[in-house]
Amino acid sequence: MKEQTNASASPTPVYPDPCALGPAAIEKKAATIGKGKANLTGAQSFVLAMLAGFFIGIGAMFMLLVKSDASLSFAASSVFGAMAFSVGLCLVLVAGAELFTGNSLMIIGRMHGNYSWGKLLRSWGIVYVGNLCGSLLLVALLVGANYAGMGKGAVGATMVSVAAAKTALPWGVIFFRGIMCNVLVCLAVWMGFGAKTVIDKFLCAILPVTCFVACGFEHCVANMFFIPMGLVANSMGLAGEGAATASLTLGGFLSNLTAATLGNLVGGVILIGLSYWFVYGRASK
Repeated sequence: MKEQTNASASPTPVYPDPCALGPAAIEKKAATIGKGKANLTGAQSFVLAMLAGFFIGIGAMFMLLVKSDASLSFAASSVFGAMAFSVGLCLVLVAGAELFTGNSLMIIGRMHGNYSWGKLLRSWGIVYVGNLCGSLLLVALLVGANYAGMGKGAVGATMVSVAAAKTALPWGVIFFRGIMCNVLVCLAVWMGFGAKTVIDKFLCAILPVTCFVACGFEHCVANMFFIPMGLVANSMGLAGEGAATASLTLGGFLSNLTAATLGNLVGGVILIGLSYWFVYGRASK
């Protein structure tokens, strides 16, 4: 008599390969992702860019709260504040949004010929403006929520001191700090492309972002939040006693933003994007 098959037995579950992608595979994936980004409509790019500016601002908002605790030592305040800031890039990587600094890696798809220079520059321009609008939207919401008044005004005083310290830096120093910043941000995004789970993406973002923030490097999108928030807090009279705010002006904001933006492009496009394309993409092409 034939043995009957146990139809009720559950099939063996099949799980996806947990291993992350290697560098060569990430380079190919970056080219494909860049094509998708370049083919978004202007409205899609702008809305996703606003979200990214908002998300990075949320990380910066969290960082300001941590740094407003005067009981922390300099090192502890820098590291814990930087870890809090990493929430922003985690949200961008996992929830999905268009971040100007991370989109420096779109240079890889351009070098593969997946889209024109015009499409690349159009995408970068829309995303940059969208990031700024998202950052300013968060500033407006936090003003309405009186976030600067938390800790009996300590958060507002921190907003002013952080923004004033950024605008007081020489243009060249901001430029080189911008290069170093986006090397680390693009490495986080690059590793995020190779990740296969949400936890992987979080881990890819936390350490590089913690490193660049704790080291005082300059991120143009973060500064779209930090400096306007500092300007508003200063106008509300929340600067700490003896705070040096002479550089905290619209002109100081624009100077910081231009230097950080150009530095971020050099770090992301040349040192990371073109380097990986040269090693893996150029040879395959």
